[in-house]
Amino acid sequence: MPNAKFGPAGTAASFKEMGYKKSIQLGDYLTKFGLDHFEYQCGQGVRVSEESAREIGAALHKAGISVSVHAPYFISLSSIEEEKRLNSLGYITASAKVVNAMGGDRIVIHSGSCSKISREEALELAKDTMKRARAELVSLGLENVRCCPETMGKINQLGDLHEVMELCKLDESFIPCIDFGHLNARTLGSIKDKSDYEKILDTIENELGSERLKCFHSHFSKIEYTEKGGEKKHLTFADTVYGPQFEPLMELIAKKNLTPIFVCESDGTQTEDAKTMKDFYESIL
Repeated sequence: MPNAKFGPAGTAASFKEMGYKKSIQLGDYLTKFGLDHFEYQCGQGVRVSEESAREIGAALHKAGISVSVHAPYFISLSSIEEEKRLNSLGYITASAKVVNAMGGDRIVIHSGSCSKISREEALELAKDTMKRARAELVSLGLENVRCCPETMGKINQLGDLHEVMELCKLDESFIPCIDFGHLNARTLGSIKDKSDYEKILDTIENELGSERLKCFHSHFSKIEYTEKGGEKKHLTFADTVYGPQFEPLMELIAKKNLTPIFVCESDGTQTEDAKTMKDFYESIL
């Protein structure tokens, strides 16, 4: 029976500390922690060649580790400047080519901002960009790649839970990337117990159906936030001030027999914290 998967976003500090130097060594590194997923970071731009991507993907596949790609942070689905939105399409297709070469099929996409327009106008622009992105992927023979619009952590950013649901309704291939740390930060600490997580999971199921709930994508970390802006900075699981706590969520995932991918985005300890999540999850299966 398939289980949820766990892994880090990019390489933690321990990667170099343990003597590793190249991405092709990721399979060996992650196997030592018993992890089974890796999210390759293209946040600062798609700088890996398709040949290198194939080599990295083959090494991960050999170790039994699946892979996803985080598309560039400067994607703006909702920019009022047409040129920026067209550039964003290019970043999405470049990310899709990389994940496809790696043997993966998910790219995580930031939703954009609402800087000078209403949330409703920003959402309509983002929907248009996502529709175009899907059409472009299909035209390039990359219809297997699934776009994962991400819930965002800053209050003024597009990407609350409702907005991500609306983006995912555009195409059945779209899967939500539910960043629980971001949702907790933008709602100033609203995720406190199992019932709060249950509301989020119920929303996914009610809006997108049970299949996409079963396989949703997720980011998880504790995040410091401010009352005015929401997300301030990513923390580690050692933090005792900010949430959210992962244990109630793991209990629900196990109880509901869901099989999401959890990517840990802790600050520098993402591999170790992903292992902590996986160990707890497996202890309650």
